[in-house]
Amino acid sequence: MNGPVLLGLLAAGSVYVTRRRLILTTVDGSSMAPELASGDRVLVRRTRRPRRGRVALLRFPPLPSGAPSGGQLLLKRVVAVAGDRLPPGWAEPDVHGLGGQRVPAGCAVVLGDNRPASWDSRHYGFVPRERIVGVVVRHVPRP
Repeated sequence: MNGPVLLGLLAAGSVYVTRRRLILTTVDGSSMAPELASGDRVLVRRTRRPRRGRVALLRFPPLPSGAPSGGQLLLKRVVAVAGDRLPPGWAEPDVHGLGGQRVPAGCAVVLGDNRPASWDSRHYGFVPRERIVGVVVRHVPRP
């Protein structure tokens, strides 16, 4: 194989691997303000094991009618991971009564930074690892 062909194959393979591991997404909404504003673009690394304090991209859980669509992706901050105990009164409203409970294995608890505008674990409870797509690694400048 000559050099240019080999370089082309390596570049194509690199792009394929990068696309499988990274997602570029645009923020839509104000639930993560002031850190993330509507229209901001972020790069997300695929992982199902976010750490506390990181902003995670997750698949919205199926909810009763009137709630956002089950196929939607959300950006929320991870505030507790498996084994953490949520203090009583950890958040209002606590629709599922998570206060005082330990986060079960394979789950996380997420909140929007802008609580009044956020639909998060206060409303839909623990987030199973299967719903976590990845974590934000950096902002991407607008074109």
